[in-house]
Amino acid sequence: MPNQDGKKIAQGVLAKMAEFKKSCEGLNEETSLRAPEGRWSPKQIISHLCGPEEVGHLPMLKSFLEQDTPEIDLQPENTYWSGKRSRMGLVELLAEFGREYTRMATFIEGLSEEQLSRRAHIPMLKDSPLGEYPTLAQLAAGLSNYHIGFHIDHMREILQALGLPV
Repeated sequence: MPNQDGKKIAQGVLAKMAEFKKSCEGLNEETSLRAPEGRWSPKQIISHLCGPEEVGHLPMLKSFLEQDTPEIDLQPENTYWSGKRSRMGLVELLAEFGREYTRMATFIEGLSEEQLSRRAHIPMLKDSPLGEYPTLAQLAAGLSNYHIGFHIDHMREILQALGLPV
């Protein structure tokens, strides 16, 4: 049976998604491809948030339920910018971002307390506040609060470096 924690986390995911989309207002196709030297372009940031092409982040979250303590290898520096995504327009890429996080929120919202308490082994998070064995609830909340939040600031920095209004 779904519980309040799942609903609260799902609401947080959707709120951060909306905040990120707002940070992209004013971008157009041309500026979304520009990047300061050695940095990601706005479209690469969006692609990164979408996760692996054709897959997204949802399978990672589902693995908590499908396996006992799954091993998850996060790729923090991967933009997933290739193939289909490199040919997508800004509006289309933002729509994919919206669909991905809406799917995640819907999934999380329907989980029980027991399901949200399941753990995975994520070695990369060893020195983070979550630790290397986060619960599904902790990772899902971290994806919205920390990960999307980090990239909202990241997008603002990129736009500012490009001389665009923030």
